[in-house]
Amino acid sequence: MKRKLLASLVGMALITGSSAFAAGVTDAMIEKDAQSVGDVLSWGMGQQGQRYTPLDKINAGNISKLVPAWSFSFGGEKQRGQESQPLIHNGKMFVTGSYSRIYALDTKTGKKLWKYEHRLPEGIMPCCDVINRGAALFDNLVIFATLDAQLVALDQNTGNVVWKEKIDDYAAGYSASAAPLIAKGLLLTGVSGGEFGVIGRVEARDPKTGKMVWTRPVVEGHMGYKYEGGKAIENGISGTTNKTWPGDLWKSGGATTWLGGTYDPTTGLAYFGTGNPAPWNSHLRPGDNLFSTATVAVDVSTGKIVWHYQKTPNDGWDYDGVNEFITFDMDGKRMGASADRNGFFYVIDAKNGKLNGAFPFVSKITWATGIDLKTGRPNYDPANRPGDPTKGPDGKKGNVVFSAPSFLGGKNQQPMAYSPKTGLFYVPANEWGMEIWNEPVTYKKGAAYLGAGFTIKPLHEDYIGAMRAIDPKTGKIVWENKNAAPLWGGVMTTASDLVFYGTPEGFLKAVDAKNGKELWKFQTGSGVVAPPISWEEGGEQYIAVVSGWGGAVPLWGGEVAKKVSMLEQGGSVWVFKLVK
Repeated sequence: MKRKLLASLVGMALITGSSAFAAGVTDAMIEKDAQSVGDVLSWGMGQQGQRYTPLDKINAGNISKLVPAWSFSFGGEKQRGQESQPLIHNGKMFVTGSYSRIYALDTKTGKKLWKYEHRLPEGIMPCCDVINRGAALFDNLVIFATLDAQLVALDQNTGNVVWKEKIDDYAAGYSASAAPLIAKGLLLTGVSGGEFGVIGRVEARDPKTGKMVWTRPVVEGHMGYKYEGGKAIENGISGTTNKTWPGDLWKSGGATTWLGGTYDPTTGLAYFGTGNPAPWNSHLRPGDNLFSTATVAVDVSTGKIVWHYQKTPNDGWDYDGVNEFITFDMDGKRMGASADRNGFFYVIDAKNGKLNGAFPFVSKITWATGIDLKTGRPNYDPANRPGDPTKGPDGKKGNVVFSAPSFLGGKNQQPMAYSPKTGLFYVPANEWGMEIWNEPVTYKKGAAYLGAGFTIKPLHEDYIGAMRAIDPKTGKIVWENKNAAPLWGGVMTTASDLVFYGTPEGFLKAVDAKNGKELWKFQTGSGVVAPPISWEEGGEQYIAVVSGWGGAVPLWGGEVAKKVSMLEQGGSVWVFKLVK
């Protein structure tokens, strides 16, 4: 009788799509995500963020036969800033849209299975458009962050809310847009809002319940906590109070972890980039201002910072340091690479944070003459730092300097890719500069906290973006493909030596990984500012990308924004496969 009842329940589950007996996503599955081909379980196509697929069915010989399989519109009037990377599991695509929406789609047909639209309050303060970069999968849940600084976990089959937790107060300037990271069975998240004087941190939660496990601030002087039995227990101050943040500015120090993190199981460390210190006006906060503009390596089990490497100490240009840290093997060592907004490509020992190499990956860098490999510190050009506005002619505006790159960076949120076959990184770079000056500023909760003015300008008449293949051993740019508009979407590379990336002009492109030769392109109808993915289903290889122009460039881009003002917004996901 029990066997018949069990069989009946299983049958009902299969018919109704109930998650009661569906195989959930496990931590072991997520750790193998980069090697598995039947799904995409994490942002970065693997916890290390390499964005490499071992699939090779689509190659240079047949890519001319790559055609759309289906397309899905996000609908409504909310067609802007689509930076999401889809996830694939159990025949479903989970893809987030602008304004804190998420969809479950049938991977073969594009049919909408369900949609969840988070109700956003008035007064949210996202810095750089109403974007969302993706979700995380664990057990039978899909989990994503919202612009009002919440985490929402939904049932993968029904879209019903399983749990919802507040990250912080959106009225104080906090928001969240990064895809969460699953590591060692924990849900790791960061925060956004550095332009509002919030405090950057990394948090670990139980992904099944949303309950906090530990929290680690990444501004020196703030206390970390671990949680036991629902109680917060002090877990050590980050750094040493006032050692590199004199005065009280550390209390509103910024350094937000707004791009999310990566994880390497061989080191047991999660790697998060930290943003700009607040305010931008650097003369107010003499010192290195730890742990801003850095890569911090956090022990996933304890929440302790094991090491940090700071790219731009006492940042005065809003160069951040959030760019993804991708781990890889080089000369028998586990290394990590990051293409920073400040224009340098860093190669760092993933176990101890020791600098191995730092190379310019853009044509013009004015704020520093190079990186000292012994100390790891930049060699600043003092004349290129915006000055104290109180010493200006009218006491309201400091000296104006022209700095390159602009604060939008040599590379910004658009993730690069690494191919273990070619040994090269594929970096969507941008060539632009800015006029920047400092202004008087005071902190007010929930108000913009910059203390600077700026105008972004292109450096070249014929291009801004450049897809570049970089050798991490030498820093050599092996090849480059120039693009008229800034590159703002991510990259993927394949075992068949293809590199896929999108452009604001609307194209998804495929080029030869070894020489950059363009092999295929498709017009998606709006700018691509999201990273592509690939998976296999039913013996066929699929490629997918989200299309929808937006993000920081049209909002903050100055003369560059005017140059690309003709680009149309949108909101859709495209899926491709080979025609038979």
